[in-house]
Amino acid sequence: MNATVSRLFNEFFESEKTGGIVLMICTAVSILAANVIGNPYVDLWHHKLGFSFSGIQLDYSIQHWINDGLMTVFFLLVGLEIERELYAGELSDLKSASLPIAAAAGGVILPAGIHLALNHGGPTQAGFGIPMATDIAFSLGVLSLLGNRVPVSLKIFLTAFAIIDDLCAIVIIAVFYSKGISILSLSVSLTIFAVLVILNRIRFSRLPVYLLLGVVMWYFMLRSGVHATISGVLLAFAIPFTKDDDNPSYRLQHLLHKPVAFFILPLFAIANTGLIVNISQISNLLSSNSMGILLGLVAGKPLGIFVFSIVGISLNICRYPADTNWKHLLGIGMLGGIGFTMSIFITNLAYEDTAIIQGSIIAVMLASMISGLLGYIFLKFIRA
Repeated sequence: MNATVSRLFNEFFESEKTGGIVLMICTAVSILAANVIGNPYVDLWHHKLGFSFSGIQLDYSIQHWINDGLMTVFFLLVGLEIERELYAGELSDLKSASLPIAAAAGGVILPAGIHLALNHGGPTQAGFGIPMATDIAFSLGVLSLLGNRVPVSLKIFLTAFAIIDDLCAIVIIAVFYSKGISILSLSVSLTIFAVLVILNRIRFSRLPVYLLLGVVMWYFMLRSGVHATISGVLLAFAIPFTKDDDNPSYRLQHLLHKPVAFFILPLFAIANTGLIVNISQISNLLSSNSMGILLGLVAGKPLGIFVFSIVGISLNICRYPADTNWKHLLGIGMLGGIGFTMSIFITNLAYEDTAIIQGSIIAVMLASMISGLLGYIFLKFIRA
């Protein structure tokens, strides 16, 4: 794997790793506030905020606005990063992309399989997608604490397979977590996407036009029943990308890094992790759903990433990142078990029962903490 780090990747890595640390702090503050202030703090995020414009009426809770509105911007950034990786990054040629693809496949299939095995046919079966994704910000934040103890190529590898993880999660959200689809609204949204693609093909480069049409596409996607955040990914792939720095995709990605890392993701964490922890919730960690999440992230993720990677390397389909060995892959697989943002996001889509949602989020946070700690300790003390 090529260890040359582009300026854009450096910028992405710096914002993500620092954002991950901010995310940890915000999560701790949110849990503390919920357990000190109690229900008034928790109820705050469920307060309705109405919006009316030219006959359009939107009336959602603050949490809903964050999860369906602001998180669309997060998915837009993820889409832009996927686009960059496909055109000019580690996923731009098959040989470099093969290891992250293999790792992501193992890191998706095994955790989902573990959860399904424990919950198949039950009311919590829909949570199979929860342990599938890796939180880029959190995992890079933990990895950054190791400094020069890990090669740069390992950071690129983690970013690449986590991005593929996110792409898989996006597909799962679109296919399995869409409800009550309105064909009319979906058709309008996809028609706008088609117009954006045509603008791309004719080399139209006015970014404000793409963003304005993107907002309209988001509105119809929201009304369609397909999760609105999918519109962020579609918009990202419609925005023109070239390998030079002066292109709309690059400019937008550069613009979004810090707002996403230091405002949107921390706000998402604060709005979704304000849980009042009690004995019954702790005992729920032994439920099939919580065990599926815990085992999926803590055991399934590292095993899936490591085994699929080693098999790919053994078959000469993949190659090790520069200056790494199998121990590095195992350690980075442990960090892959930090699900957090995407796992919590999917939790809110998979379930409607508040108790199940809260129990799932506690399991996600505990699994992410264990995975981060194990990965950090292992990578810190391994002998290369």
